[in-house]
Amino acid sequence: MDRLSRALEAIDAANADDPHRLVIRGVERPKELGHAELASEWLAVLRPDAPEPLVLAVRAHHVRRWAIPRSSYPDGRSGYLRWRKALKNLHVAEVGRILGDTGYDPATVARVQDIVAKRGLGTDPDVQSLEDVLCLVFLETQLHDLAARLTPEHAVEVIRKTLPKMSDSAKAVALGLDLPADDRALLERALAAPTGPPPARPGAVS
Repeated sequence: MDRLSRALEAIDAANADDPHRLVIRGVERPKELGHAELASEWLAVLRPDAPEPLVLAVRAHHVRRWAIPRSSYPDGRSGYLRWRKALKNLHVAEVGRILGDTGYDPATVARVQDIVAKRGLGTDPDVQSLEDVLCLVFLETQLHDLAARLTPEHAVEVIRKTLPKMSDSAKAVALGLDLPADDRALLERALAAPTGPPPARPGAVS
């Protein structure tokens, strides 16, 4: 087994411990393992020539995310932002440990960590690719449940806040998603409406 395969296997093993479950395309999986596998699938669609650090970063983007639950921080924006910072630090540390254990050099480890932390978002094409696959995973796996909790108008607004994060190619792929008719209608409404800049507070897909 080559180094990349060993690293991906180790990332998957870490995510397989997620106690939360999610049904993706009819198959129940540990939530973060399923999200990571789906993100890798979308990366292969958007960037079939993706460099190895990006392949690794996409698979490890939320590694062991459940280890720091939102409830461990206070309610409100301040608590939310502290939680998000703690998560980012966790993901960066975990992927660094895994890649170090599988023999990656420090420069490659640092590059993967930069992508996972989204350093250079807006200027780094690999970080944009990570953002694109996260948005597609969100639309495929979370939009339906979100729409069920919100009014159609509020759901469209949430989607509209996601769209500026996506590249044009990712938006085109989004239109081809196999979504329930009501969810597709919401997505098409959001795409047809003018969009502003991304929201100051990170959204559900970040």
